[in-house]
Amino acid sequence: MEARLFSRRLLTCATALVAVVALTSSCGGGNDAQATPGSHDPRLVQYSSSALSFMHPAAWKAYPFRWAGELHFQPLVYLSTQPLHDPCSTYGNTTSCGFPVAQLQSGGVLLTWNASGPPATGLASGSRIRVGGHPARRVDSAGGICRQIGADKTINVLVQTQPLPSTLTELTACLRGPGLAQEERSVEALLASTKFSP
Repeated sequence: MEARLFSRRLLTCATALVAVVALTSSCGGGNDAQATPGSHDPRLVQYSSSALSFMHPAAWKAYPFRWAGELHFQPLVYLSTQPLHDPCSTYGNTTSCGFPVAQLQSGGVLLTWNASGPPATGLASGSRIRVGGHPARRVDSAGGICRQIGADKTINVLVQTQPLPSTLTELTACLRGPGLAQEERSVEALLASTKFSP
């Protein structure tokens, strides 16, 4: 009888100990209970073309640019959390292009990848970074050029993918809150995963 009582007490204590450990670990107890970086990051998908490839959040739909006319720059791809319209229009002999969205929605994102011309002789000012192993410059601004479509932040990155003088590859990210910090982390992850075709 005493052996059975001891076994029940031991089982009850062990069960209680397991419950306490499970409760404290799932409720944030202890020093290691903070979320690990990336634990709330969105699911990523890959975009790939003849010019470049990168990973991006699945909610950012890719829209490859298609235009029959000639432009002073070459749009490569647009990414957005909302549907886009044709960014270029022609009246007579004049073609003008703008953003492929009139207004970013709340929490909206628009990214554009362009091969900008004419050939550049140097990179602009900004923070020195590397994208796909190539030298680049990054400039962040509150509003910036993207303010005209309602963005709270503009991230502009110029990448030198060939020896200068050459055409630079440019990323412009238009971000609108709420959720700016997560949007910026997603842009940084995209840049870190970018590879350019030779």
